[in-house]
This record gives sequence, C-alpha cells and structure tokens, in this order.
Amino acid sequence: MSTVTKTGTTKPVYAILVAISVAHLLNDLLQAVIPAIYPKLEAKYHLTFAQVGMITLCYQLAASIFQPIVGAYTDKNPKPYSQIFGMFFTMSGIAMLAYAPNYTIILLSVVLVGIGSSIFHPESSRVAFMASNGKRSFAQSVFQIGGNTGTALAPLLIAWIVLPNGQLYILWFVSFAVLAQIVLAYIAKWYQAKLKIASRTTKKIIQVPDLSVFRINSAITILLVLIFSKYFYVSSITSYFQFYTMDKFGLNEVQAQVYLFYFLIAVAVGTLLGGIFGDRFGRKYVIWFSVLGAAPFTLALPYVGLQLTGILIVIIGLIISSAFPAILVYAQELLPKKLGMVSGLFYGFAFGMGGVGSAVLGVLADAYSIDYVYYICSYLPLIGIIAYFLPNMKKINYKNIE
Repeated sequence: MSTVTKTGTTKPVYAILVAISVAHLLNDLLQAVIPAIYPKLEAKYHLTFAQVGMITLCYQLAASIFQPIVGAYTDKNPKPYSQIFGMFFTMSGIAMLAYAPNYTIILLSVVLVGIGSSIFHPESSRVAFMASNGKRSFAQSVFQIGGNTGTALAPLLIAWIVLPNGQLYILWFVSFAVLAQIVLAYIAKWYQAKLKIASRTTKKIIQVPDLSVFRINSAITILLVLIFSKYFYVSSITSYFQFYTMDKFGLNEVQAQVYLFYFLIAVAVGTLLGGIFGDRFGRKYVIWFSVLGAAPFTLALPYVGLQLTGILIVIIGLIISSAFPAILVYAQELLPKKLGMVSGLFYGFAFGMGGVGSAVLGVLADAYSIDYVYYICSYLPLIGIIAYFLPNMKKINYKNIE
C-alpha cells in the first residue's frame, strides 16, 4: 500500500444534495413538532418539567439507540428505499400525537417518530457523502442545513396552525411526511443506480488516514465529548427556552416560539457556514471555534434583558451549530470504511445526549428554577478546549487500500 495525499475530485451532484436536504428538512420538521408543542402539552396535561424532559428522552433514545445498528447493517447491505420505510414510522407517530388522549400515548407516539429518525439519518448521510465528490463538509452542511431549517420552521408552523386551534391540528403535518416520501423515492432511484455502477467495479480503492488505532480511537472519543457538550446545551434551548422566556420576560406562547425560531434559523445558517469553512480552512479549526467560541455568549445569556437575549441567542446559534458537519465528516475520514456506522453513531449519540440532557435539565428546573438551567449550561462550551488535541487531517498522509 502506497502513501498518498488527498486530491480534489469532480463537482458535487447538486440535484441529489438539494433533494436530500429537502428530505432532511421535512424529516426534522416533523421531529421538531415534538418540542414545539411542549407548552400546549404542558398546559393541557399539567406536566412537570421532568415529564416534559421524559418526552424528549423517550424520543431521543429511540432515535439514538437504533442509528448505529442501522448504519452498521447498511454498510454491508445498502438499502436505498429504507428511508421511505422509516418515514412511515414518523408519519404514524405524528398522527398518534395528534390524537393522544394521555401522557402514555404521547410517549409512545414520540418513540415512533424516533424510530423513523433512526432509519432516516444513516443512509441519508451516506447519500450526502456519495454526492459530495470530495466536497464533504460542504455536502454534509447542505444536508444538515435542510434539517436545521425544518427544525426552525416547526415552532412557527405550530404557532400558526396548532396553538390557536388545538392538538388535533398536528394531523396537518402528515402532509409533510407524504411529500417527503416523494422526494425520498427520487433519491432512492439515484442511490440504487449508483450501487449498480459500484457493483460492476472489480476493485474499490479507499483512502484511509495513516494514523495508529490509538490516535483514531482517541480522536473519535474527543469528538464524542464535543458532541456531548454541544447537544447538552442545545437541548436546553430546544426543550426549555420557550418556558425560560415566558417565565423571565412574561412572553406568551406565540412570542416565545418566535424567540426559539431566532435560535433555530441561526443554527441553519451557522451549519452552512461551518461546512464551507471546514473544507477551506480545516475541520479541526472549525470544530474548535464552534464549541469553545460560543462560551463567552452562553456565559452572558442568563444575565441580560429581553433584547440582548434575542441577539445573544442568534450569535450562539450561529457559532455552536457550525461544528456538526465538520465533526461528522472528520469522523467519516477517520473511518472511511464504516460510513453508515459512523453516521449512525454520531447522529445517535447527538440525539441521545439531547434526550439525556433534556431529562436531567427538566429535573433541575423542577428542583430549582428554569433560570438555574441556563446558569449551569452556560459553562458547557468551555469543554471545547479539548479540540486542540485532534490531529489536523489536512497535514497527515493517506494510504490506499482495496
């Protein structure tokens, strides 16, 4: 095996990148219905913050546990139409949530949505990787910005459709699942054609980094710790920021949804910027800046008024969101023979940390106050300093293997 350096390739397959981004938008929009509807559920069923956190934990665990398993299986047995199958679970969960008569059925409905997500993400991330043609951070950020945009739109659509009319109107979101099925069918057809072409190739050359097993495992561990820091903090915003602004500043439900939208749309923009800068300047530096760079603003957030809260939450969203495409592509480059497993592991771990974070923070909010949650979480981005120990992938050699 000879040692080589990485080289550029052809342009990305933009039609597929746009399609998988749209599919991700629709998938994550449906997922984001769950936290966006929390104020309505909390008022209707008289839930505690711990119970709200348990809803997120059930959804996120269902989404996280299966993702590495799905990814590892599809590494060996690619399933182009599996995302359509997963969307049926999501659709069923959304429909059940619209009719849920009690807390137990709410938990069951979000578990179905989580299972759908666990099937969707590993293969979709692989599609983005295949369509990137070398522009991996860019492709992953285009894929991710779709999901983040869908997450950002959910609070506005909930405020417009559901909050004025009632829980049953969640049923309207099933139409987004139907649209997603159409888009996913188009992607699956392209994906299947790519697999047929690949099957006719007698030898497949893969470039792997010339690093020891210890250094690869250490880098993966660091990346997972950074995911913990990022998603524990993000869960404090997505699950409880509406309650925080309502409690601290006296906003109503619709106004609180708008402030959550500010954060989520900033996350979408930051994700795209992170992908572009990751390809240009190196993923290590983007990761380091994204997690650690948010710290001054998260530390200031609990002490400012409403206007500065709106400004800071946008800045935090822009900075902290730029890490995930770089983290995921960095991990894929460390383990290029296990793309599905790596994607499933990192998406699953991210969702799992979001769920655990939401549950833990809900208990803290009940025991102390919702303000206390943000005092504690403000220190999490400081963990980003450990990104210093990641190897610079732009400066290492690669080996060709079959």
